[in-house]
Amino acid sequence: MEQTIRQRIEALRKVMEEEGVQAFIVPSTDPHMSEYVAPHWQAREWISGFTGSAGTVVVTMDKAGLWTDSRYFLQAAEQLEGTDICLYKEMLPETPDIPTFLSRELKPHDAIGIDATVFSTQEALTLTEKLAGASISVKCIADPFAYIWHDRPAIPEASAKVYPLCYAGKSCADKLADIRRKMQENGVQVLLLSALDEIAWTLNLRGDDVHCNPVVVSYLVITEKEAHYFINPKKLPREVTEHLAGYAIALHPYEAITGFLSRLQGQTVGLQPGQTNYALSTALGATTCTIREIPSPVALLKAVRNEQEIAGIHAAMQRDGVALVRFLMWLEQAVQSGETEMSIDRKLHELRAAQPLYMGESFDTIAGYGAHGAIVHYEATPETDTALLPRGFLLLDSGAQYLDGTTDITRTIALGPLTDDERLDYTLVLKGHIALASAVFPEGTRGAQLDVLARMPMWQHRANYLHGTGHGVGHFLNVHEGPQSIRMNENPVALQPGMVTSNEPGIYRAGSHGVRTENLLLTVPAGEGMFGRYLRFETLTLCPICTRGIIKEMLTTDEIAWLNSYHQMVYERLSPSLNEQECAWLAKATHKLHLD
Repeated sequence: MEQTIRQRIEALRKVMEEEGVQAFIVPSTDPHMSEYVAPHWQAREWISGFTGSAGTVVVTMDKAGLWTDSRYFLQAAEQLEGTDICLYKEMLPETPDIPTFLSRELKPHDAIGIDATVFSTQEALTLTEKLAGASISVKCIADPFAYIWHDRPAIPEASAKVYPLCYAGKSCADKLADIRRKMQENGVQVLLLSALDEIAWTLNLRGDDVHCNPVVVSYLVITEKEAHYFINPKKLPREVTEHLAGYAIALHPYEAITGFLSRLQGQTVGLQPGQTNYALSTALGATTCTIREIPSPVALLKAVRNEQEIAGIHAAMQRDGVALVRFLMWLEQAVQSGETEMSIDRKLHELRAAQPLYMGESFDTIAGYGAHGAIVHYEATPETDTALLPRGFLLLDSGAQYLDGTTDITRTIALGPLTDDERLDYTLVLKGHIALASAVFPEGTRGAQLDVLARMPMWQHRANYLHGTGHGVGHFLNVHEGPQSIRMNENPVALQPGMVTSNEPGIYRAGSHGVRTENLLLTVPAGEGMFGRYLRFETLTLCPICTRGIIKEMLTTDEIAWLNSYHQMVYERLSPSLNEQECAWLAKATHKLHLD
Protein backbone atom coordinates (compact mmCIF):
# COMPACT_ATOMS: atom_id res chain seq x y z
CA MET A 1 0.00 0.00 0.00
CA GLU A 2 2.82 2.42 0.89
CA GLN A 3 4.38 2.00 -2.55
CA THR A 4 0.98 2.65 -4.16
CA ILE A 5 0.60 5.89 -2.20
CA ARG A 6 4.04 7.02 -3.36
CA GLN A 7 3.11 6.21 -6.96
CA ARG A 8 -0.10 8.20 -6.68
CA ILE A 9 1.75 11.21 -5.29
CA GLU A 10 4.27 11.01 -8.12
CA ALA A 11 1.40 10.91 -10.65
CA LEU A 12 -0.03 14.05 -9.06
CA ARG A 13 3.38 15.74 -9.25
CA LYS A 14 3.49 15.11 -12.99
CA VAL A 15 0.16 16.92 -13.37
CA MET A 16 1.46 19.72 -11.16
CA GLU A 17 4.52 20.07 -13.41
CA GLU A 18 2.33 20.23 -16.52
CA GLU A 19 0.11 22.88 -14.90
CA GLY A 20 3.04 24.97 -13.71
CA VAL A 21 2.29 24.75 -9.99
CA GLN A 22 4.78 23.88 -7.29
CA ALA A 23 2.24 22.60 -4.76
CA PHE A 24 -1.28 21.20 -4.76
CA ILE A 25 -3.81 21.09 -1.93
CA VAL A 26 -6.24 18.19 -1.60
CA PRO A 27 -9.11 18.85 0.86
CA SER A 28 -11.59 16.28 2.20
CA THR A 29 -14.67 17.91 0.72
CA ASP A 30 -16.89 17.63 -2.33
CA PRO A 31 -18.43 20.50 -4.39
CA HIS A 32 -20.98 20.94 -1.57
CA MET A 33 -18.43 21.33 1.24
CA SER A 34 -19.75 18.17 2.89
CA GLU A 35 -18.09 16.59 5.92
CA TYR A 36 -18.81 13.10 4.63
CA VAL A 37 -18.54 12.65 0.87
CA ALA A 38 -19.47 10.13 -1.78
CA PRO A 39 -16.61 7.84 -2.94
CA HIS A 40 -16.19 9.88 -6.16
CA TRP A 41 -14.82 12.80 -4.12
CA GLN A 42 -12.67 10.86 -1.65
CA ALA A 43 -9.49 12.04 -3.38
CA ARG A 44 -7.71 12.92 -0.14
CA GLU A 45 -8.19 9.37 1.09
CA TRP A 46 -7.05 7.94 -2.26
CA ILE A 47 -3.88 10.03 -2.41
CA SER A 48 -2.87 9.44 1.24
CA GLY A 49 -4.45 6.23 2.53
CA PHE A 50 -5.82 8.16 5.54
CA THR A 51 -9.50 7.25 6.03
CA GLY A 52 -10.60 9.82 8.62
CA SER A 53 -13.39 12.24 7.74
CA ALA A 54 -11.33 15.40 8.29
CA GLY A 55 -7.93 16.28 6.90
CA THR A 56 -6.08 18.10 4.15
CA VAL A 57 -3.14 16.84 2.12
CA VAL A 58 -0.53 19.21 0.71
CA VAL A 59 1.88 17.95 -1.95
CA THR A 60 4.95 19.88 -3.08
CA MET A 61 7.58 18.67 -5.52
CA ASP A 62 9.60 17.06 -2.75
CA LYS A 63 7.33 16.83 0.33
CA ALA A 64 3.83 15.77 1.33
CA GLY A 65 1.90 16.42 4.53
CA LEU A 66 -1.47 15.69 6.10
CA TRP A 67 -3.12 18.19 8.43
CA THR A 68 -5.81 16.76 10.71
CA ASP A 69 -7.34 17.38 14.14
CA SER A 70 -6.95 15.61 17.46
CA ARG A 71 -9.70 13.06 16.77
CA TYR A 72 -7.38 11.44 14.23
CA PHE A 73 -3.83 11.88 15.57
CA LEU A 74 -3.35 8.21 16.44
CA GLN A 75 -5.24 6.88 13.43
CA ALA A 76 -3.39 9.12 10.99
CA ALA A 77 0.01 8.21 12.44
CA GLU A 78 -0.74 4.52 11.87
CA GLN A 79 -2.18 4.92 8.37
CA LEU A 80 0.56 7.25 7.11
CA GLU A 81 3.41 5.05 8.29
CA GLY A 82 5.74 4.22 5.41
CA THR A 83 4.08 6.63 2.94
CA ASP A 84 6.55 9.55 3.30
CA ILE A 85 3.56 11.76 4.15
CA CYS A 86 4.28 13.76 7.30
CA LEU A 87 1.55 14.22 9.92
CA TYR A 88 0.83 17.79 11.03
CA LYS A 89 -1.29 17.89 14.18
CA GLU A 90 -3.66 20.83 14.07
CA MET A 91 -4.20 23.09 17.10
CA LEU A 92 -0.81 22.25 18.61
CA PRO A 93 1.48 25.28 19.05
CA GLU A 94 4.37 23.71 17.14
CA THR A 95 2.25 22.90 14.07
CA PRO A 96 2.39 25.46 11.22
CA ASP A 97 -0.86 26.07 9.38
CA ILE A 98 -0.90 25.27 5.68
CA PRO A 99 -0.19 28.83 4.39
CA THR A 100 2.77 29.14 6.78
CA PHE A 101 4.12 25.76 5.67
CA LEU A 102 3.80 26.72 1.99
CA SER A 103 5.42 30.09 2.56
CA ARG A 104 8.44 28.31 4.03
CA GLU A 105 8.66 25.59 1.39
CA LEU A 106 8.09 27.61 -1.80
CA LYS A 107 9.85 30.54 -3.41
CA PRO A 108 8.44 33.94 -4.39
CA HIS A 109 6.44 33.76 -7.65
CA ASP A 110 5.72 30.06 -7.21
CA ALA A 111 2.11 28.93 -7.61
CA ILE A 112 -0.17 26.63 -5.63
CA GLY A 113 -2.86 24.65 -7.41
CA ILE A 114 -6.38 24.02 -6.15
CA ASP A 115 -9.47 22.47 -7.69
CA ALA A 116 -11.98 25.30 -7.28
CA THR A 117 -14.96 22.94 -7.27
CA VAL A 118 -13.90 21.36 -3.96
CA PHE A 119 -12.53 24.49 -2.28
CA SER A 120 -14.89 26.79 -0.45
CA THR A 121 -14.93 30.42 -1.48
CA GLN A 122 -13.89 31.44 2.02
CA GLU A 123 -10.91 29.08 2.08
CA ALA A 124 -9.76 30.03 -1.41
CA LEU A 125 -9.84 33.75 -0.68
CA THR A 126 -8.17 33.33 2.73
CA LEU A 127 -5.42 31.19 1.21
CA THR A 128 -4.85 33.74 -1.57
CA GLU A 129 -4.63 36.60 0.90
CA LYS A 130 -2.24 34.82 3.28
CA LEU A 131 0.13 33.75 0.51
CA ALA A 132 0.17 37.10 -1.24
CA GLY A 133 2.62 38.40 1.37
CA ALA A 134 5.10 35.73 0.26
CA SER A 135 4.46 36.55 -3.43
CA ILE A 136 2.97 33.10 -3.96
CA SER A 137 -0.13 32.84 -6.17
CA VAL A 138 -3.08 30.46 -6.11
CA LYS A 139 -4.05 28.91 -9.44
CA CYS A 140 -7.33 27.10 -10.12
CA ILE A 141 -6.75 24.02 -12.23
CA ALA A 142 -9.04 21.29 -13.48
CA ASP A 143 -9.53 18.29 -11.20
CA PRO A 144 -6.23 16.37 -11.58
CA PHE A 145 -7.77 13.17 -10.24
CA ALA A 146 -9.84 12.92 -13.40
CA TYR A 147 -6.55 11.98 -15.12
CA ILE A 148 -4.67 9.93 -12.52
CA TRP A 149 -7.40 8.07 -10.59
CA HIS A 150 -8.20 5.43 -13.19
CA ASP A 151 -10.76 3.33 -11.27
CA ARG A 152 -12.48 6.33 -9.69
CA PRO A 153 -16.10 5.69 -8.63
CA ALA A 154 -18.79 7.55 -10.57
CA ILE A 155 -20.89 10.36 -9.11
CA PRO A 156 -23.85 8.65 -7.37
CA GLU A 157 -26.96 8.00 -9.45
CA ALA A 158 -29.26 6.50 -6.79
CA SER A 159 -32.84 7.76 -6.85
CA ALA A 160 -34.04 10.52 -4.57
CA LYS A 161 -37.00 9.80 -2.30
CA VAL A 162 -39.85 11.96 -0.99
CA TYR A 163 -39.67 12.45 2.78
CA PRO A 164 -43.25 12.12 4.10
CA LEU A 165 -44.86 15.12 5.74
CA CYS A 166 -45.82 13.01 8.77
CA TYR A 167 -42.11 12.90 9.66
CA ALA A 168 -40.98 16.26 8.25
CA GLY A 169 -43.71 18.19 10.06
CA LYS A 170 -43.62 21.08 7.58
CA SER A 171 -44.35 21.20 3.87
CA CYS A 172 -41.92 22.25 1.19
CA ALA A 173 -44.17 25.24 0.41
CA ASP A 174 -44.03 26.45 4.02
CA LYS A 175 -40.28 26.02 4.14
CA LEU A 176 -39.78 27.98 0.91
CA ALA A 177 -42.01 30.75 2.30
CA ASP A 178 -39.90 30.90 5.48
CA ILE A 179 -36.69 30.99 3.44
CA ARG A 180 -37.99 33.80 1.23
CA ARG A 181 -38.88 35.86 4.30
CA LYS A 182 -35.29 35.45 5.50
CA MET A 183 -34.02 36.39 2.03
CA GLN A 184 -36.03 39.58 2.17
CA GLU A 185 -34.67 40.39 5.63
CA ASN A 186 -31.14 39.95 4.25
CA GLY A 187 -31.84 42.04 1.15
CA VAL A 188 -31.21 39.27 -1.38
CA GLN A 189 -33.29 38.35 -4.42
CA VAL A 190 -31.57 35.03 -5.15
CA LEU A 191 -30.28 32.41 -2.71
CA LEU A 192 -27.75 29.77 -3.75
CA LEU A 193 -27.83 26.59 -1.66
CA SER A 194 -25.02 24.06 -1.96
CA ALA A 195 -25.16 22.16 1.35
CA LEU A 196 -26.80 18.81 0.68
CA ASP A 197 -28.59 18.53 4.02
CA GLU A 198 -30.07 22.02 3.63
CA ILE A 199 -31.39 21.15 0.16
CA ALA A 200 -32.84 17.83 1.36
CA TRP A 201 -34.56 19.57 4.28
CA THR A 202 -35.97 22.37 2.11
CA LEU A 203 -37.45 20.07 -0.53
CA ASN A 204 -38.47 17.23 1.85
CA LEU A 205 -36.29 14.78 -0.05
CA ARG A 206 -33.86 12.12 1.12
CA GLY A 207 -31.39 9.89 -0.71
CA ASP A 208 -28.57 7.37 -0.50
CA ASP A 209 -25.72 9.29 -2.10
CA VAL A 210 -23.44 9.53 0.94
CA HIS A 211 -22.72 6.67 3.32
CA CYS A 212 -24.84 7.05 6.48
CA ASN A 213 -26.05 10.52 5.37
CA PRO A 214 -29.42 10.37 3.55
CA VAL A 215 -28.80 13.27 1.16
CA VAL A 216 -29.02 13.83 -2.58
CA VAL A 217 -26.20 15.31 -4.69
CA SER A 218 -27.77 18.49 -6.10
CA TYR A 219 -27.92 22.29 -5.99
CA LEU A 220 -30.88 24.59 -5.31
CA VAL A 221 -31.37 28.20 -6.37
CA ILE A 222 -34.29 30.05 -4.79
CA THR A 223 -35.55 33.36 -6.17
CA GLU A 224 -38.35 35.60 -4.96
CA LYS A 225 -40.92 33.63 -6.97
CA GLU A 226 -39.14 30.56 -8.37
CA ALA A 227 -36.95 27.65 -7.34
CA HIS A 228 -34.46 25.84 -9.60
CA TYR A 229 -33.24 22.35 -8.73
CA PHE A 230 -30.02 21.02 -10.31
CA ILE A 231 -29.82 17.23 -10.24
CA ASN A 232 -28.96 14.31 -12.48
CA PRO A 233 -32.28 13.41 -14.21
CA LYS A 234 -31.54 9.71 -13.59
CA LYS A 235 -32.11 10.36 -9.90
CA LEU A 236 -35.71 11.51 -10.36
CA PRO A 237 -38.37 8.78 -10.22
CA ARG A 238 -41.93 9.74 -11.05
CA GLU A 239 -42.93 10.23 -7.40
CA VAL A 240 -40.16 12.80 -6.88
CA THR A 241 -40.85 14.60 -10.16
CA GLU A 242 -44.53 14.94 -9.24
CA HIS A 243 -43.64 16.08 -5.73
CA LEU A 244 -41.38 18.85 -7.07
CA ALA A 245 -43.86 19.85 -9.77
CA GLY A 246 -46.44 20.38 -7.05
CA TYR A 247 -44.29 23.21 -5.72
CA ALA A 248 -43.45 24.64 -9.18
CA ILE A 249 -39.77 23.75 -8.86
CA ALA A 250 -37.94 23.87 -12.20
CA LEU A 251 -35.56 20.99 -12.94
CA HIS A 252 -32.10 21.32 -14.51
CA PRO A 253 -29.18 18.91 -15.05
CA TYR A 254 -26.71 18.85 -12.17
CA GLU A 255 -23.81 20.17 -14.24
CA ALA A 256 -25.90 23.12 -15.55
CA ILE A 257 -25.49 25.08 -12.30
CA THR A 258 -22.41 27.04 -13.40
CA GLY A 259 -23.97 28.13 -16.69
CA PHE A 260 -27.21 29.11 -14.93
CA LEU A 261 -25.36 31.31 -12.44
CA SER A 262 -23.24 32.92 -15.18
CA ARG A 263 -26.44 34.09 -16.92
CA LEU A 264 -27.84 35.89 -13.90
CA GLN A 265 -27.66 39.66 -14.27
CA GLY A 266 -28.30 42.64 -12.05
CA GLN A 267 -29.60 40.78 -8.97
CA THR A 268 -28.40 40.50 -5.42
CA VAL A 269 -27.37 36.92 -4.77
CA GLY A 270 -26.96 35.58 -1.26
CA LEU A 271 -24.51 32.80 -0.50
CA GLN A 272 -22.51 31.47 2.41
CA PRO A 273 -18.82 31.62 1.43
CA GLY A 274 -17.90 28.71 3.68
CA GLN A 275 -20.51 26.47 2.03
CA THR A 276 -20.19 27.59 -1.61
CA ASN A 277 -17.41 26.27 -3.78
CA TYR A 278 -15.04 28.77 -5.36
CA ALA A 279 -15.96 27.79 -8.91
CA LEU A 280 -19.59 28.83 -8.38
CA SER A 281 -18.76 32.16 -6.75
CA THR A 282 -16.27 32.84 -9.53
CA ALA A 283 -19.01 32.26 -12.11
CA LEU A 284 -21.24 34.71 -10.26
CA GLY A 285 -18.41 37.19 -9.96
CA ALA A 286 -18.22 37.44 -13.75
CA THR A 287 -21.83 38.70 -13.94
CA THR A 288 -23.40 42.05 -13.08
CA CYS A 289 -24.91 40.53 -9.94
CA THR A 290 -24.09 41.75 -6.46
CA ILE A 291 -22.87 38.93 -4.21
CA ARG A 292 -23.92 39.27 -0.59
CA GLU A 293 -22.23 36.95 1.88
CA ILE A 294 -24.83 35.84 4.43
CA PRO A 295 -25.21 32.94 6.84
CA SER A 296 -27.48 30.37 5.25
CA PRO A 297 -31.02 31.05 6.50
CA VAL A 298 -31.79 27.36 6.02
CA ALA A 299 -29.25 26.19 8.61
CA LEU A 300 -31.04 27.89 11.50
CA LEU A 301 -34.54 27.09 10.24
CA LYS A 302 -33.54 23.43 9.96
CA ALA A 303 -31.87 23.32 13.38
CA VAL A 304 -34.95 24.48 15.29
CA ARG A 305 -37.20 21.41 15.31
CA ASN A 306 -40.94 21.65 14.82
CA GLU A 307 -43.38 19.79 17.07
CA GLN A 308 -43.65 16.77 14.77
CA GLU A 309 -39.87 16.44 14.53
CA ILE A 310 -39.53 16.64 18.33
CA ALA A 311 -42.17 13.94 18.75
CA GLY A 312 -40.33 11.87 16.16
CA ILE A 313 -36.93 12.09 17.85
CA HIS A 314 -38.49 11.08 21.18
CA ALA A 315 -40.03 8.03 19.49
CA ALA A 316 -36.76 7.18 17.72
CA MET A 317 -34.84 7.44 20.99
CA GLN A 318 -37.28 5.05 22.67
CA ARG A 319 -36.80 2.39 19.98
CA ASP A 320 -33.04 2.98 19.91
CA GLY A 321 -32.94 2.59 23.68
CA VAL A 322 -34.71 -0.77 23.47
CA ALA A 323 -32.11 -2.01 20.99
CA LEU A 324 -29.28 -0.73 23.20
CA VAL A 325 -30.64 -2.43 26.33
CA ARG A 326 -30.84 -5.73 24.48
CA PHE A 327 -27.32 -5.21 23.22
CA LEU A 328 -25.90 -4.40 26.66
CA MET A 329 -27.57 -7.50 28.11
CA TRP A 330 -26.01 -9.61 25.37
CA LEU A 331 -22.63 -7.93 25.83
CA GLU A 332 -22.34 -9.08 29.45
CA GLN A 333 -22.27 -12.69 28.24
CA ALA A 334 -20.37 -11.94 25.04
CA VAL A 335 -17.29 -10.84 26.99
CA GLN A 336 -16.93 -14.43 28.16
CA SER A 337 -17.32 -15.97 24.69
CA GLY A 338 -14.52 -14.45 22.60
CA GLU A 339 -16.49 -11.70 20.86
CA THR A 340 -14.46 -8.99 19.13
CA GLU A 341 -14.86 -5.32 18.27
CA MET A 342 -16.18 -6.18 14.83
CA SER A 343 -18.57 -8.88 16.00
CA ILE A 344 -20.21 -6.66 18.61
CA ASP A 345 -20.60 -4.00 15.92
CA ARG A 346 -22.52 -6.54 13.84
CA LYS A 347 -24.69 -7.54 16.81
CA LEU A 348 -25.61 -3.93 17.57
CA HIS A 349 -26.54 -3.40 13.93
CA GLU A 350 -28.72 -6.52 14.00
CA LEU A 351 -30.63 -5.34 17.08
CA ARG A 352 -31.17 -1.84 15.73
CA ALA A 353 -32.24 -3.15 12.32
CA ALA A 354 -35.04 -5.07 14.05
CA GLN A 355 -36.62 -1.80 15.20
CA PRO A 356 -39.47 -0.18 13.19
CA LEU A 357 -38.51 2.70 10.85
CA TYR A 358 -34.82 1.78 10.95
CA MET A 359 -33.05 3.03 7.82
CA GLY A 360 -29.38 2.40 8.61
CA GLU A 361 -26.54 3.65 10.78
CA SER A 362 -25.94 7.37 11.21
CA PHE A 363 -22.16 6.80 11.11
CA ASP A 364 -19.80 3.87 11.24
CA THR A 365 -19.76 2.43 14.74
CA ILE A 366 -16.71 3.13 16.88
CA ALA A 367 -16.11 0.06 19.05
CA GLY A 368 -12.73 0.53 20.71
CA TYR A 369 -11.59 -1.89 23.39
CA GLY A 370 -8.76 -0.92 25.72
CA ALA A 371 -6.12 1.20 23.98
CA HIS A 372 -8.28 1.44 20.86
CA GLY A 373 -10.69 3.58 22.88
CA ALA A 374 -8.06 6.32 22.90
CA ILE A 375 -8.34 6.62 19.10
CA VAL A 376 -11.23 9.08 18.99
CA HIS A 377 -12.65 7.94 15.64
CA TYR A 378 -11.35 4.38 15.68
CA GLU A 379 -12.90 1.88 13.28
CA ALA A 380 -12.01 -1.77 13.65
CA THR A 381 -10.66 -3.60 10.62
CA PRO A 382 -9.77 -7.28 10.14
CA GLU A 383 -6.15 -6.29 10.84
CA THR A 384 -6.91 -4.39 14.08
CA ASP A 385 -9.95 -6.33 15.34
CA THR A 386 -9.41 -7.12 19.03
CA ALA A 387 -11.12 -9.68 21.26
CA LEU A 388 -12.91 -8.34 24.34
CA LEU A 389 -11.56 -9.44 27.71
CA PRO A 390 -13.27 -9.27 31.12
CA ARG A 391 -11.30 -6.23 32.21
CA GLY A 392 -10.89 -2.59 31.21
CA PHE A 393 -13.13 -0.37 29.11
CA LEU A 394 -15.02 -0.72 25.86
CA LEU A 395 -15.78 2.65 24.26
CA LEU A 396 -18.84 2.30 22.02
CA ASP A 397 -19.94 5.29 19.91
CA SER A 398 -22.82 4.51 17.57
CA GLY A 399 -26.01 5.86 16.07
CA ALA A 400 -28.92 5.06 13.82
CA GLN A 401 -31.03 6.65 11.13
CA TYR A 402 -34.75 6.19 11.65
CA LEU A 403 -37.42 7.76 9.47
CA ASP A 404 -38.47 9.87 12.45
CA GLY A 405 -35.05 10.85 13.79
CA THR A 406 -31.28 10.43 13.99
CA THR A 407 -29.51 9.08 17.08
CA ASP A 408 -25.92 9.36 18.32
CA ILE A 409 -24.78 7.87 21.63
CA THR A 410 -21.51 6.94 23.31
CA ARG A 411 -21.16 4.67 26.30
CA THR A 412 -17.92 3.61 27.96
CA ILE A 413 -18.57 0.20 29.48
CA ALA A 414 -16.52 -1.50 32.20
CA LEU A 415 -16.05 -5.11 31.14
CA GLY A 416 -14.39 -6.10 34.40
CA PRO A 417 -11.80 -4.79 36.88
CA LEU A 418 -10.49 -1.28 36.21
CA THR A 419 -7.32 0.56 37.14
CA ASP A 420 -7.41 3.60 39.40
CA ASP A 421 -6.57 5.80 36.41
CA GLU A 422 -9.47 4.36 34.39
CA ARG A 423 -11.92 4.97 37.25
CA LEU A 424 -10.66 8.52 37.78
CA ASP A 425 -10.97 9.43 34.11
CA TYR A 426 -14.41 7.84 33.89
CA THR A 427 -15.65 9.82 36.88
CA LEU A 428 -14.23 13.12 35.63
CA VAL A 429 -15.93 12.65 32.24
CA LEU A 430 -19.23 11.83 33.93
CA LYS A 431 -18.98 14.93 36.13
CA GLY A 432 -18.41 17.08 33.02
CA HIS A 433 -21.30 15.41 31.21
CA ILE A 434 -23.67 16.03 34.13
CA ALA A 435 -22.54 19.65 34.53
CA LEU A 436 -23.45 20.45 30.93
CA ALA A 437 -26.68 18.44 30.99
CA SER A 438 -27.78 20.33 34.12
CA ALA A 439 -27.07 23.80 32.74
CA VAL A 440 -29.64 26.60 32.97
CA PHE A 441 -28.70 29.67 30.96
CA PRO A 442 -30.17 32.96 29.70
CA GLU A 443 -31.60 33.19 26.22
CA GLY A 444 -28.89 34.29 23.78
CA THR A 445 -26.20 32.06 25.29
CA ARG A 446 -23.76 30.54 22.81
CA GLY A 447 -22.29 27.07 23.00
CA ALA A 448 -18.77 28.42 23.57
CA GLN A 449 -20.02 30.01 26.80
CA LEU A 450 -21.17 26.61 28.12
CA ASP A 451 -18.26 24.46 26.96
CA VAL A 452 -16.24 25.12 30.12
CA LEU A 453 -18.88 23.37 32.21
CA ALA A 454 -18.00 20.02 30.66
CA ARG A 455 -14.24 20.60 30.88
CA MET A 456 -13.81 22.08 34.35
CA PRO A 457 -13.74 18.78 36.31
CA MET A 458 -11.00 17.54 33.95
CA TRP A 459 -9.05 20.80 33.98
CA GLN A 460 -8.87 20.60 37.76
CA HIS A 461 -6.97 17.34 37.25
CA ARG A 462 -4.88 18.76 34.37
CA ALA A 463 -6.77 16.69 31.78
CA ASN A 464 -8.50 17.87 28.62
CA TYR A 465 -9.77 16.84 25.20
CA LEU A 466 -9.28 18.69 21.92
CA HIS A 467 -12.52 17.86 20.11
CA GLY A 468 -15.76 19.78 20.54
CA THR A 469 -18.15 18.99 23.36
CA GLY A 470 -21.32 19.14 21.29
CA HIS A 471 -22.54 19.24 17.69
CA GLY A 472 -25.97 19.63 16.17
CA VAL A 473 -27.71 16.48 14.94
CA GLY A 474 -29.96 16.32 11.88
CA HIS A 475 -33.48 14.91 11.62
CA PHE A 476 -33.08 11.79 9.50
CA LEU A 477 -30.20 13.75 8.02
CA ASN A 478 -26.50 14.25 8.77
CA VAL A 479 -25.43 13.18 12.23
CA HIS A 480 -23.25 16.31 12.37
CA GLU A 481 -24.98 19.56 11.50
CA GLY A 482 -24.87 23.23 12.35
CA PRO A 483 -25.16 26.00 12.91
CA GLN A 484 -24.99 25.54 16.69
CA SER A 485 -22.15 23.85 18.53
CA ILE A 486 -20.70 23.54 22.02
CA ARG A 487 -16.93 23.85 21.80
CA MET A 488 -14.05 26.08 22.87
CA ASN A 489 -13.97 27.86 19.50
CA GLU A 490 -16.23 30.88 19.28
CA ASN A 491 -19.48 30.37 17.35
CA PRO A 492 -21.87 33.35 17.15
CA VAL A 493 -25.00 31.17 16.91
CA ALA A 494 -27.00 31.17 20.13
CA LEU A 495 -28.73 28.04 21.39
CA GLN A 496 -32.49 28.15 20.81
CA PRO A 497 -35.45 26.05 21.94
CA GLY A 498 -35.89 23.13 19.57
CA MET A 499 -32.21 22.60 18.82
CA VAL A 500 -30.76 19.09 19.27
CA THR A 501 -27.10 19.04 20.33
CA SER A 502 -24.76 16.34 21.61
CA ASN A 503 -23.07 16.32 25.02
CA GLU A 504 -19.86 14.28 24.73
CA PRO A 505 -16.84 15.15 26.88
CA GLY A 506 -14.00 12.63 26.92
CA ILE A 507 -10.49 11.74 28.06
CA TYR A 508 -8.07 9.72 25.92
CA ARG A 509 -4.86 8.11 27.17
CA ALA A 510 -2.78 6.91 24.22
CA GLY A 511 -1.82 3.26 24.56
CA SER A 512 -4.12 2.75 27.54
CA HIS A 513 -7.81 3.67 27.32
CA GLY A 514 -10.42 6.18 26.22
CA VAL A 515 -13.54 7.44 27.97
CA ARG A 516 -16.48 9.31 26.46
CA THR A 517 -20.10 9.62 27.59
CA GLU A 518 -22.54 11.07 25.07
CA ASN A 519 -26.24 11.85 25.14
CA LEU A 520 -28.28 14.11 22.87
CA LEU A 521 -29.85 17.21 24.38
CA LEU A 522 -32.93 19.21 23.35
CA THR A 523 -32.85 22.90 24.24
CA VAL A 524 -36.13 23.84 25.96
CA PRO A 525 -37.54 26.88 27.83
CA ALA A 526 -36.69 27.16 31.54
CA GLY A 527 -38.98 30.08 32.43
CA GLU A 528 -38.61 33.79 33.11
CA GLY A 529 -35.85 35.23 35.27
CA MET A 530 -33.80 38.34 35.79
CA PHE A 531 -33.38 40.26 32.53
CA GLY A 532 -35.39 37.85 30.40
CA ARG A 533 -36.07 34.23 29.56
CA TYR A 534 -33.94 31.24 30.46
CA LEU A 535 -33.27 27.92 28.75
CA ARG A 536 -32.15 24.46 29.83
CA PHE A 537 -31.41 21.07 28.31
CA GLU A 538 -33.71 18.06 28.19
CA THR A 539 -31.80 14.80 27.74
CA LEU A 540 -33.23 12.79 24.84
CA THR A 541 -31.06 9.67 24.83
CA LEU A 542 -32.46 6.66 26.70
CA CYS A 543 -29.77 4.20 27.76
CA PRO A 544 -28.18 3.32 31.11
CA ILE A 545 -24.84 4.92 31.98
CA CYS A 546 -22.43 2.30 33.31
CA THR A 547 -21.95 2.84 37.04
CA ARG A 548 -19.13 0.32 37.57
CA GLY A 549 -16.41 2.85 36.75
CA ILE A 550 -17.66 5.61 39.08
CA ILE A 551 -15.70 6.75 42.11
CA LYS A 552 -18.82 7.63 44.10
CA GLU A 553 -16.97 9.77 46.63
CA MET A 554 -16.06 12.21 43.84
CA LEU A 555 -19.70 12.89 42.96
CA THR A 556 -21.68 15.62 44.67
CA THR A 557 -25.20 15.12 46.02
CA ASP A 558 -26.58 17.02 43.01
CA GLU A 559 -24.62 14.88 40.55
CA ILE A 560 -25.91 11.68 42.14
CA ALA A 561 -29.44 13.09 42.06
CA TRP A 562 -29.07 13.86 38.33
CA LEU A 563 -27.81 10.36 37.56
CA ASN A 564 -30.58 8.72 39.58
CA SER A 565 -33.23 10.89 37.95
CA TYR A 566 -31.87 10.11 34.49
CA HIS A 567 -31.85 6.39 35.18
CA GLN A 568 -35.39 6.52 36.54
CA MET A 569 -36.49 8.19 33.29
CA VAL A 570 -34.68 5.55 31.23
CA TYR A 571 -36.43 2.75 33.10
CA GLU A 572 -39.87 4.34 32.91
CA ARG A 573 -39.61 5.08 29.19
CA LEU A 574 -38.10 1.77 28.07
CA SER A 575 -39.60 -0.85 30.37
CA PRO A 576 -43.04 -0.94 28.68
CA SER A 577 -41.33 -2.19 25.49
CA LEU A 578 -39.20 -4.86 27.22
CA ASN A 579 -39.93 -8.38 28.39
CA GLU A 580 -39.67 -9.50 32.02
CA GLN A 581 -36.04 -10.57 31.79
CA GLU A 582 -35.03 -7.35 30.02
CA CYS A 583 -36.89 -5.25 32.60
CA ALA A 584 -35.07 -7.05 35.41
CA TRP A 585 -31.71 -6.34 33.76
CA LEU A 586 -32.63 -2.69 33.18
CA ALA A 587 -33.80 -2.28 36.78
CA LYS A 588 -30.39 -3.47 37.95
CA ALA A 589 -28.53 -1.25 35.45
CA THR A 590 -30.51 1.83 36.55
CA HIS A 591 -30.60 1.20 40.30
CA LYS A 592 -30.20 4.26 42.49
CA LEU A 593 -26.67 5.25 43.42
CA HIS A 594 -26.10 6.09 47.09
CA LEU A 595 -23.10 7.47 48.88
CA ASP A 596 -21.94 4.91 51.44
